[in-house]
Amino acid sequence: MDTTGRSGPPYPSHAPGRWNRSAGPRRNRDADWNAWPVADYLAENYRRLHPCDVGVIRHHAAVYRTFAPGALPRTLELGAGPNLYPLMQAGAASLRVDALEPSAANVRYLRQQLDNGPDDSWRPFYTLCRSLDPALPESCTDALRRVRVVPGTAEELTDGTYALASMNFVAESVTEDFAEFTALCDTFVRAVRPGGRLVASFMERMPSYRIGEGPVWPACPVDGAALQAVFGPRTTGLRIERLAKDRTLPEYGDTGVLLMTALRSDT
Repeated sequence: MDTTGRSGPPYPSHAPGRWNRSAGPRRNRDADWNAWPVADYLAENYRRLHPCDVGVIRHHAAVYRTFAPGALPRTLELGAGPNLYPLMQAGAASLRVDALEPSAANVRYLRQQLDNGPDDSWRPFYTLCRSLDPALPESCTDALRRVRVVPGTAEELTDGTYALASMNFVAESVTEDFAEFTALCDTFVRAVRPGGRLVASFMERMPSYRIGEGPVWPACPVDGAALQAVFGPRTTGLRIERLAKDRTLPEYGDTGVLLMTALRSDT
């Protein structure tokens, strides 16, 4: 529960303003997510295929390959941001992909990519995705046709809506408060029906961070033990893997990437 008594965190809310450190950890609502620096973020992370991207894509492809084409009627990308490759990877198994995104800046980018076709820089990502999952359509544009951009927050999700939910570099990257991190992860789990599949990636031990020359964004350093504590009671078949720190990326203070897959428990 967050401080308003709601069952999920306000991911991300858009209350701008400066933060008084004496007030405690920065929560999600204390950052202006509408001002997310899309161009700088893409330049630093996604204009070329990095080793950590290869690791995440391989991990997620192994999950999607377990489903026949069209087997998942509706899936979720929670906090889609401007990262297209998790959306691409759902393009065979999922009949509909809801890309839930609260940031106006990210929504604009996603809609532009879907309306006009993805940037050329995404081609190597899709080539890898399709090499690992040949059931994907021939073109990235076709793979993204099933995506629907949904402006909104996690607290608006209805329990048990989805067959599968994906979340990539989100819960640990929007708050300094571990309780709020836990609440967002709980919302992520509850978004799928009992027995539904969960797949996710997290920056390991990443502190609050800066993109380009912009402001510092709140983050909650987590490790494998933290993920086990949060997801263990809520899931079955929990598996957590680790990728070594990617030295080709900017220095965000992280120690690597954590990959997770599980099923929502029946309780």
